[in-house]
Amino acid sequence: MPMPERLRQILILGLPIIGGMLSQSLINLLDAAMVGHLGETALAGVGIGSYANFMAIALVMGLGSGVQALVARRRGEGRPAETGAPLHAGLLMAVLVGLPLGLGCWLAAPWIIGLLSSDPAVAAIGHDYFQWRVLAVAAVGMNFAFRGYWNGSHRSGLYMRLLLGIHLFNAALSYCLIHGLLGLPAMGAQGAGLGTCIAQYAGSLIFASQTWRVAPDAGFRWRRPPPLEIHRLARLSLPNSLQQLFFATGITLLFWIIAQVGTAELAVAHVLVNLALLLILPAVGLGMAATTLVSHSLGAGDVDAAHRWGWDVVRVAIGGLALLGMPFWLFPEAILGLFVNAAQLIELGIWPLRLTGLGMVLDAGALVLAQALLGAGASRTVMLVTLGNQWLVVLPLTYLLGPVLGYGLLAIWSLYILQRGLASAIFALMWQRRAWARIEI
Repeated sequence: MPMPERLRQILILGLPIIGGMLSQSLINLLDAAMVGHLGETALAGVGIGSYANFMAIALVMGLGSGVQALVARRRGEGRPAETGAPLHAGLLMAVLVGLPLGLGCWLAAPWIIGLLSSDPAVAAIGHDYFQWRVLAVAAVGMNFAFRGYWNGSHRSGLYMRLLLGIHLFNAALSYCLIHGLLGLPAMGAQGAGLGTCIAQYAGSLIFASQTWRVAPDAGFRWRRPPPLEIHRLARLSLPNSLQQLFFATGITLLFWIIAQVGTAELAVAHVLVNLALLLILPAVGLGMAATTLVSHSLGAGDVDAAHRWGWDVVRVAIGGLALLGMPFWLFPEAILGLFVNAAQLIELGIWPLRLTGLGMVLDAGALVLAQALLGAGASRTVMLVTLGNQWLVVLPLTYLLGPVLGYGLLAIWSLYILQRGLASAIFALMWQRRAWARIEI
């Protein structure tokens, strides 16, 4: 297949996913902007609550990649009528794991948030925000399962359109709850948490109704999935979910380390992470396109095509990240000014934001090839590489540079950018060796 046609396939599949990812990132940025103008304490509290919630939902996030890999593989094998079974299994697992997990985190919120912040004002805001967010863990799991189904079915455009509407509803509802508009209570920062919780469950209902309407030929019906399908999905999803859990725990620990440096640094770091996601999520979206393309090619028995798809998507991601990162290093003051008012906070974030714009290109290989390896079924390998890099390299060195040696936010953020380049090199070597081609799913 000539390169222009391959590029066309990548963009047809990847652009809707990127659109959905960008809409999610923009909503996160909008939340940060709305809360940020309430002050650095509110922004720091929501940051703590957000990353604690990330830990909670991590155990259901792997359902998306597992469902997507199975659906794409069944299509590649010429068995489209069986693609509904992985979705059934994903929805069931989301409910069985998400409901008790969300309730447990809600009850344990004082203890969890107390571990992450010693500032009573920050902890109080983080506690209220976190309690609302964790009530939606089951809905998040179901939405990831629906995402995996639509992306694996080469119908990511429908998913993007639905997701965009859900995010717009989320933003409007959260804004009204924060400021007490349209007769709703003025809840401050925790209003953003409640708005997101309601929007997640509304999204699950919308995804379910649309899937029921347009996908009956794939076997999507409200029935118990076969035990074998649950086992397959668990085998693919569990390593990825554990990876997400430890990754989320590592990010939360990173924010705890930054909190030891200062509340101002913590507030700026929350903005920096959300801005970095503006670059990262489109590349992850392209990586999800690679998940489908690789798994479909392997299902058809074409290993060379699967290998080439991985590198082709990496090239597209490098160009996209370079373009998206330009405003970050050209206009850092103006961008930071959208989220914080204090000149001290803007000054603190200028060079870390410039590094984000310049350094995210190094992340392209890790972001795309990790997803491509998931499409090949190498979820355990991805987990080991990601967590080893984070827990054995980044976190110990971050603690040494920050609280111990006192180098501050710039040194911490520089280390974070450099380790992503290391992860890209490792994943590139693994992809080139093709050991993933022998995995059966």
